[in-house]
Amino acid sequence: MNIDYTPADEAFRQQVKAFIAENYPQSVRGKSRNEYGGKEDFLAWHKVLHKQGWIAPSWPEQYGGTGWTATQKYIFGEECALADTPMVLPFGIAMVGPVIYTFATEEQKKEHLPKILSGERWWCQGYSEPGSGSDLASLKTSAVRDGDHYIVNGQKTWTTLAQYADWIFCLVRTDPKAKQQEGISFLLIDMKSPGVSVRPIITMDGAHEVNEVFLDNVKVPVKNLIGKENEGWTYAKFLLGHERAGIAGVARSKRGVERLKKLAAAEQDGGKPLLDDPMFSRNIAELQIDLLSLEFTELRTLANESKGGHGPEASILKIKGTDIQQRLTELTLEAIAYYGNPYRPFAHDKMTNEYVPGPDYSHGAAQNYFLTRRTTIYGGSSEIQRNIIAKMVLGL
Repeated sequence: MNIDYTPADEAFRQQVKAFIAENYPQSVRGKSRNEYGGKEDFLAWHKVLHKQGWIAPSWPEQYGGTGWTATQKYIFGEECALADTPMVLPFGIAMVGPVIYTFATEEQKKEHLPKILSGERWWCQGYSEPGSGSDLASLKTSAVRDGDHYIVNGQKTWTTLAQYADWIFCLVRTDPKAKQQEGISFLLIDMKSPGVSVRPIITMDGAHEVNEVFLDNVKVPVKNLIGKENEGWTYAKFLLGHERAGIAGVARSKRGVERLKKLAAAEQDGGKPLLDDPMFSRNIAELQIDLLSLEFTELRTLANESKGGHGPEASILKIKGTDIQQRLTELTLEAIAYYGNPYRPFAHDKMTNEYVPGPDYSHGAAQNYFLTRRTTIYGGSSEIQRNIIAKMVLGL
């Protein structure tokens, strides 16, 4: 495997660096997602990338993609992570967008793809239900055909940023008599439809990011069905493959490790830098080795995808990537020690005069620790991913 970058790749890297330096919006620099003031903060970087034509590097060129090589896509992601730019929300670009340009009708493509690219149409994901998370195929939200419409009833949960969403892509049960995975369809639903309501869920980090979505006799045009009725599980698996690969977060974890090393060099333990402690430095070294291995795995996956291949690699990336994210935030919280105890999720709000003890680099460590507890669950739990690998790789 050749891991050296060509002169052309290095020139591309410098182009990306210069673009980020000149165009990264000041309005969101240095902010965490919990500090965003609303929808415009989430879309600020999205709109800049769209104007440049860089918002969807992995899309086919005919639908608005960049035509970049797998290496260029990787370089772009790495440089964005190093600059700590906001992550582009995945629901439109990385999730429903590929489903639409792969399986939808031409009319659906014309209706949705341009608005996904521009950020004009914000999407959320209607997969999980109160009794159907990892066992997603057991979902109960129903869609009954009534002439040119489906009548949809049910409840979705853990719906990220649904409070801002214009549309939701939903898995619904259209044939209750079929086997679980064979009676599911993939519907696009306008969130302004009568009967759609959203209720917030406040998570343990104090944030309102996820929601419950209730669907009460919602009329959805049949033309909003993606592909064929009762074949939605096929499209759902395709979408989850894209989601799981993106969850790995290699480039941002690399930046997090460098931040952790600086923090450990500043923190004292027995009069010496914590970084000099053999056990703590060993933990960091093990984390870096695992991250390097994951990076090479991701590069191999990108190379395979560029040749048209697609397999269980996304599950491998998802398992290891989220494990590394959790270990990284655990080590960071361990490094700042008692400064992590006075947990103040909104202490940096400009409207508060609450004092936050400890150095600046300790602020947010506890919040990030709590936030990453969920990473091994969303996008399909690690246990489910291991089942996929056991079946598809090991043949068990």
